[in-house]
Amino acid sequence: MAVSLLPTIPPPGRPPTGPEKSLLTRRGFLKTSLLAAGGLALYSGEIERHWIDISRFDVALPTLPATFDGMRIAQISDIHMDNFTEPFFLRHIVDLTNSLKPDAVVLTGDFVTSKWRPSRDFTNFAVGSAWQCANILTGLECKARYAVLGNHDFGVGPQQVTEALTDNGITVLRNAYLPIERGGARFWLAGVDDPFSGQPDPELAIPPSIQRIPNEPVVLLCHAPDYADYLLRQSAGQAVDLMLSGHTHGGQIRIPFLRPFRLPPLGRKYVEGWFHLDRMQLYVNRGVGAIGLPFRFNCPPEITLFTLRARA
Repeated sequence: MAVSLLPTIPPPGRPPTGPEKSLLTRRGFLKTSLLAAGGLALYSGEIERHWIDISRFDVALPTLPATFDGMRIAQISDIHMDNFTEPFFLRHIVDLTNSLKPDAVVLTGDFVTSKWRPSRDFTNFAVGSAWQCANILTGLECKARYAVLGNHDFGVGPQQVTEALTDNGITVLRNAYLPIERGGARFWLAGVDDPFSGQPDPELAIPPSIQRIPNEPVVLLCHAPDYADYLLRQSAGQAVDLMLSGHTHGGQIRIPFLRPFRLPPLGRKYVEGWFHLDRMQLYVNRGVGAIGLPFRFNCPPEITLFTLRARA
């Protein structure tokens, strides 16, 4: 009897069985998995990375003078210009911010990206990115613009990044403070150097002369949010009513029910959103840029608009 060595081909209209069915099932699974991975990469890299949330909050500061009730402050953070943030995307961010008609804009660091082992060519490129970033930010119609530096800005060169910002009309607060005045009343806006890469000095940013003055609250800009724990142990930190931070990107890639895969030092405890720490309120902005990979998942970029309220 002759024995056929060829695979059995099922008659037309009958589904494959046995090894043939297993092979087709594996191929189908692999094909579906590849399509799903490609779709996820496309979504995370092109759709969600450019999909900006505008978060709006009323913020009650009990010691805020009534004349500031309703003041609107927009926060932008972690631009990372030219790492993955394109010029057209930053212009879109500026346009969206303008549409909010804020009374002030605060920028909480990481305008550029530094490499772990920077070369001269990369540093020159990043400094050029700082100037490009600052030039685009001049499109902000609100002229009250204030900034602090982030760890990447220090990695590229704090003097160079500061010069790019200040030459384009943005006040950089490096362990410094200034009054925000309206109708004969005021509150204080302070900023510290990045706690991870800089030399923060809260006693310079919030000296005793402005601590706990009746009806003169302190709003602090600080790139790294976990520095709040240190601040609360200091006299200067105990005078802060509201602290605005960035740094964490909110985790950037957030798989449901799991903690973020990668969080930076001094950004692992307070990851995103609101935290109430004694008398201090802390808000951590998710930022608008990306780091490491040009992806965001379940964690879109964010512009925050705070409306100050004089009473709780």
